[in-house]
Amino acid sequence: MTTSSFSQNALVQTENQVDPDPKSTPRRKVKRKTWQTIIWFIVLLAITAIVLYPLVWLLFSTFKPNGEFGSNQGLIPNSPTLDNYVKVMEGIAGVPMWKFFANSLLIAVVSVIGTVLSSALAAYAFARIHFKGLGILFAAMIGTLLLPFHVVIIPQYILFNNLGLVDTFWPLLIPKFLATEAFFVFLLVQFMRQMPRDMDEAARIDGAGHIRIFWAIILPLVKPALITCAIFSFIWAWNDFLGPLLYLTSPENYPLPIALRLYNDQSSTSDFGATVTASFIALLPVLLFFLVFQRFLVDGVATQGLKG
Repeated sequence: MTTSSFSQNALVQTENQVDPDPKSTPRRKVKRKTWQTIIWFIVLLAITAIVLYPLVWLLFSTFKPNGEFGSNQGLIPNSPTLDNYVKVMEGIAGVPMWKFFANSLLIAVVSVIGTVLSSALAAYAFARIHFKGLGILFAAMIGTLLLPFHVVIIPQYILFNNLGLVDTFWPLLIPKFLATEAFFVFLLVQFMRQMPRDMDEAARIDGAGHIRIFWAIILPLVKPALITCAIFSFIWAWNDFLGPLLYLTSPENYPLPIALRLYNDQSSTSDFGATVTASFIALLPVLLFFLVFQRFLVDGVATQGLKG
């Protein structure tokens, strides 16, 4: 064997030892010590208990008699009763509880439809269409995020009052179809801008217009962001208090947030048992809605690009 051959063989052996195939090398599993796992479990359990305690207190308080709210500060009621649920289901001011619930559901569902549809259309125009004044209009739209709602309360009320729409649901629903929620428009714009424009060009070659591109290509790809908008819109509309307080005057049109106020206004006394029970019933739809669509909410917020 010559000196050059020996050197080449030694070099090959050295490379094989230094740079092995990464695929053939098993990964070392990092084992967390038992005491570290126990500490993390205790910390997370304590945080969970702190977060869930108000909800648990609210649940147990629905079974407290009205007289125990001043004397019993504990979690468990001394004399559990179902009278609060019976009283709440009977309603107040001559209106049954299901009517308040139906009003809130109507406002929330229609608000979700209007907000998602109008925000998606506005976001498509900002993200996929080039026109004069695009930057100025987009900046103006973002600027509305800094405009407090209280600034436009009086002009909006005067407008809807002149149109004869006060004490109806229209003042609460019409703005939802006009893309007035700049937060949702901005969220969808940022989501749509991540998509390659090759899809739009390919669709135009096949003869598709903006409506077909928006409906068949863009909407399916922004589904996580749309569900995120739907979740927040539902929660905001369901919990809205100021809007219905301004525009609704008849008890039969009240949603749940306004109905809760009635339990503290009747005969200058406060029915704490009924108030707590009605609050818990009003909380259940929002909680269930969030639990069902929680994974879509995480996808919509965390997604940074398209999946290949």
